[in-house]
Amino acid sequence: MNGNIPAPTIEYAQLAPMLVVFGAAIVGVLVEAFAPRYLRSAIHLPITLLSLAAAFGLTIWQVVKGVPTKAAAMGAVAVDGPSLFIWGTILVLAFVSVLLINDEDHFVAAAAAVPGSAEEEQALHAGAGHTEVYPLVLFAVGGMLLFPAANDLLVMFVALEVMSLPLYLLCGLARRRRLLSQEAAVKYFLLGAFSSAFFLYGTALLYGYAGSVDLAKISTALGAVGGQDTLLYVGAAMLGVGLLFKIGGAPFQAWKPDVYQGSPTPITALMASGTLVAAFGALLRVFWVALGGLDWDWSPVLWGVAILTMIVGAVLAITQTDIKRMLAYSSIAHGGFLLVGVVATGTAAQNSASLSAILFYLVAYGFTTVGAFAIVTMVRDAGGEAWHLSRWAGLGKRSPLLAGTFAFFLLAFAGIPLTSGFFGKYAVFQAAVSGGALPLVIVGVVTSAVAAFFYVRVIVLMFFSDPAADGPSVVLPSRGTALVVGVAALATVFLGVFPQPVLDLAQNAAHSLFVR
Repeated sequence: MNGNIPAPTIEYAQLAPMLVVFGAAIVGVLVEAFAPRYLRSAIHLPITLLSLAAAFGLTIWQVVKGVPTKAAAMGAVAVDGPSLFIWGTILVLAFVSVLLINDEDHFVAAAAAVPGSAEEEQALHAGAGHTEVYPLVLFAVGGMLLFPAANDLLVMFVALEVMSLPLYLLCGLARRRRLLSQEAAVKYFLLGAFSSAFFLYGTALLYGYAGSVDLAKISTALGAVGGQDTLLYVGAAMLGVGLLFKIGGAPFQAWKPDVYQGSPTPITALMASGTLVAAFGALLRVFWVALGGLDWDWSPVLWGVAILTMIVGAVLAITQTDIKRMLAYSSIAHGGFLLVGVVATGTAAQNSASLSAILFYLVAYGFTTVGAFAIVTMVRDAGGEAWHLSRWAGLGKRSPLLAGTFAFFLLAFAGIPLTSGFFGKYAVFQAAVSGGALPLVIVGVVTSAVAAFFYVRVIVLMFFSDPAADGPSVVLPSRGTALVVGVAALATVFLGVFPQPVLDLAQNAAHSLFVR
């Protein structure tokens, strides 16, 4: 063997937040293998929460000591300002989602048992639980951290799979409506596999074009390589398909309503918040860093995708009668609003303004989403969670505080002033107007008005309808669920009344992407 091969340089301190999460996930696997069943849950919860808190602390430490000016791990991972901001956001959202996941009432006792079988009934009566949920969540969160920080398309693909594979499993573990849950998992797996194949094939084509999978080298090749335009355009399109699938951009959004509806609600909360944040981080890194010099070509396509996404999300949400499907279409519409910021490119200052607006929007939307799904877990009827909208009639008379909090979250989704959603949309739309995307902003304002209709419809149903005699009950929340709702509500208020501190953090983070 050649003894002159240099050893790779790994900046472990820069990668510490990710390494802590992945290390805790591996420890969780060992707990599953060796700890007695009755002790596993008591061991998993502190390991999971402490690892997420430690990773968040290490992320803050990175910011305090100074944002790195060079990519880590031989240039494969970009630990820059946007990455650190996104890491902190994902870790906080994952922490509060784990507090929801800790309520094992949401998860099936024996996933391998046929729904409705004697084996499943026996496992339920025995009080069995799926404690492997915790390491699966940690692996998914680790993938979410690596995905937006990947500075190399192969590393990004690995991160995509590490993030997605645990979620495919977690989607099929709902305790109730088992067939719906399994259907959601299969749909997510099959469609996710197709999107991953598109991403990988696009990576291969771009490698054929640029001779590298490094994002910076692909960007350099845009002005130096000739006669290979077919590889470039087809590769960029396939990468776009893979990334747009993860954010639920139209016409690749069909999986979202089914998966959100069938998954255990705490897992839906994690996907709707953390996965969206990670996917937009990766989308921005690919299109702005690697393909930034091609923006005249991909920008019109993303204009069309953004318009279609906003219209599909807002219009189809009106037709929904299931609360989780309605929130899924709401998520699709918000993805369209975020895409408005993605296409608002131009000078470095314009890009920095657009990126900071997107980062703020992701924080605001993430907290509101987790809070909304936390409330969904508390409204029950005889079959479990009361998903049909008709079951929410009169909830404001049965539980005014809970209904009022949910109404507040819905108003934040609608972008009503003095909520975080208002300043999120305002920041993105303002950046888009400055970037010359006024027609997109007009479409965004119109679809926001349409979306406000179905949010207000739910509020009217809760407060101005009489509850049915057999209407749903509101379960007494666990400490974790109550804490999640409280934190989400406080964050929604704070970001709506005092948005400037977080906007400043987002602006500082966005600036470092362009000075590296």
